[in-house]
Amino acid sequence: MAPLQRNTIRSTGIAENTRTGLRRRSLLAGAAALGVAGAVGATSGCSRVATADTGDGGTLLDQLRAKGTVRLGLAGEQPYSYIGKDGEMTGSAPAIATRIFKELGVDNVQPFATEFGSLITGLNSLQFDVVAAGMYINPERCEQVIFADPEYQMLDAFIVRKGNPKNLHTYKDIADAGAKMATGVGYAEIGYAEEAGVKSITTLPDQLAGLLAVEQGRVDVFAGTAVTVFNVIEETESTKAEATKEVTPIVDGKPVIDVGGFAFRSPETNLRDSFNRELHKLKQSGELLEIMRPFGFTKDQMTTITAKEKCAP
Repeated sequence: MAPLQRNTIRSTGIAENTRTGLRRRSLLAGAAALGVAGAVGATSGCSRVATADTGDGGTLLDQLRAKGTVRLGLAGEQPYSYIGKDGEMTGSAPAIATRIFKELGVDNVQPFATEFGSLITGLNSLQFDVVAAGMYINPERCEQVIFADPEYQMLDAFIVRKGNPKNLHTYKDIADAGAKMATGVGYAEIGYAEEAGVKSITTLPDQLAGLLAVEQGRVDVFAGTAVTVFNVIEETESTKAEATKEVTPIVDGKPVIDVGGFAFRSPETNLRDSFNRELHKLKQSGELLEIMRPFGFTKDQMTTITAKEKCAP
């Protein structure tokens, strides 16, 4: 996989791409910046855009055009959305949002950093306007928000000790070995591990914390999305841990391929539909992959699956 290209997203758009190795210090700095940004966002007194369920598809898009700014809920997970060491918003989701919202007449994007498990609550309590965090689409979440069609599909991967001494390649391997597993708060990997019978599951703030936990022997394996796992191993140049090959979760005896997309408040179908139209233009032209490629995504992770399909129980 090519080194991660830092596409810095500023309030006026996407700055010129600069290829800088995102080493361990950068990851730690980014995590610290996320905490600062979250605190600022929570206390800055930014005006909230009210949303009422009038049954007419909502008026949020018109309000965002009038303001000229859309607030993006970020979760600090590379490469989907996070605050870089320079304090700026970056990631595949903010890059896509910047491109699409400009087409929709909203020139400025503003980050609101929070924990992944707080994204839907924050969206529905009007703290920000859209979840831009590569959130997996599933029936439970579809009961709380509405999704645009996904921009990517993804399998999992594991961070394990160098040489993979416990021979962990599937969630069943983790269960059979009685291994200690970690993953992120609110991650789909929790359910996959439980389905396989894993007993010891710890949640950690992010993939860097997972890498450190594996390196230090506090857990045997960290489970995350494949692109997240591959990037953190490559960019930190870890000598004590490695990434496994892609892992396909199994639920009810069937393989699962997850997809991720942007989430909106339920009344705002006009905004979601307008966003979808622009997203499909990017897919058809091939531009979507070009936007996402610098963050570690490949052609194999592009998808034609729809949100409707993944929301079905």
